[in-house]
Amino acid sequence: MAESVLALKEWASVIEALEKGHQILLMRKGGIVEETRHFELKDHAFYLYPTYEHQRRELLKSEYNHLVDESLNGWSPDTRSAGIRLYAEVTDDLEIFEQDQLDALLDQHIWTDTFAEERLHWKRKSPLHLLIVRVYILERPIEIPVQDQYLGCKSWISIPSGLVTSELTPVLDAAEFERMRTVILQALQQDGTFYKA
Repeated sequence: MAESVLALKEWASVIEALEKGHQILLMRKGGIVEETRHFELKDHAFYLYPTYEHQRRELLKSEYNHLVDESLNGWSPDTRSAGIRLYAEVTDDLEIFEQDQLDALLDQHIWTDTFAEERLHWKRKSPLHLLIVRVYILERPIEIPVQDQYLGCKSWISIPSGLVTSELTPVLDAAEFERMRTVILQALQQDGTFYKA
């Protein structure tokens, strides 16, 4: 069996936002077909696999609507390959339960407040995971064939490791990343109620 590495499925528009340095957050509750029915952080480092089916312009703040259009450039439902160009390392896995915690981060991500709120309240007993990620660009992006096991509402997939041989360059320098990370952590610590997993 071929060696593989872990990849997290994420909206292509969010991948665009991460690549442009607009945000350092990922928001997860768990896919419908997750084995555990809720999100689990399987590793603190992984590649980002773009998805297109569920992203919609109206779920992003108006100033970021164009990211959906940009991500769809050259893509169609019949496309049989996926481009992998980003690698992420999780520095913090924050579990959010309360609306005011989410409200404190409205300026730190591209999603509308309505969509973020819906994610928080879906599966109400499970926390909303906010992952702070340091993102890297592959010097040589790769195209991988779309496999049937990549499809469906699940968070994690395994991609062939032999295809990933590129050098990595951070999107943000260390100082800027730490500045953005500090803003997020301080916003959540104002009431001292968030849980850092």
